Amino acid sequence: TYTQWERLGYVGNNLANLNTNAYKTVRFEQMLGEDGYLKGAIRTDYQQGSIRITSNPYDVAISGQGFIPVVSPTGVVQYTRDGSFKQGKDGYLVTNDDWIVGEGIKIPTNCYKFEIKGNGDVMAYDSRESEAKYLGNIPLVRFANPEGLESADMNRLAATEDSGEPVLVKDHDCFKQNNIEISNTDIYNSTSEMLRLNASMIASMRMLKVV
Repeated sequence: TYTQWERLGYVGNNLANLNTNAYKTVRFEQMLGEDGYLKGAIRTDYQQGSIRITSNPYDVAISGQGFIPVVSPTGVVQYTRDGSFKQGKDGYLVTNDDWIVGEGIKIPTNCYKFEIKGNGDVMAYDSRESEAKYLGNIPLVRFANPEGLESADMNRLAATEDSGEPVLVKDHDCFKQNNIEISNTDIYNSTSEMLRLNASMIASMRMLKVV
């Protein structure tokens, strides 16, 4: 019953994050150990979620594998697939809680528009007719074992020994401006699993009462 409670907790958390940008479904899987006892393992499904058009130029989705490095005000580096960015008070492209994207990309406040290309290059235009000015690049990194990443606050992930070091991806075309990746949680499967777990737990409790 304890294991069922754990599984129910993960399913409930997946449903609670249905509207969290780029959230990845977490599963609690059971396996039979060599000692004959059931053991549990936590798996994160890093399959890409659907990409939704937002028409917000600060939004950027990752099409394919990878993560964007972001840096805290104190210099801590973590990683995210949530590309719902904004322009910070100093003009830099930042996350919703003010972590700097990449090595720092400052967007001119009075520019006509800015563009995020598929390879992460950020360009600004002073007017409709002006030539593009290069502002910086949003890096994309990948890990040998993304399941080894550790969950952190605000939809971020921290590298661990299990995940390995981040590897910079070059010559890619993975970024989509004016788009955002949504959660990959399947509401129908998750709801069905929650109902099944509830029924199983009720049956287990009844058996305990009988015994």
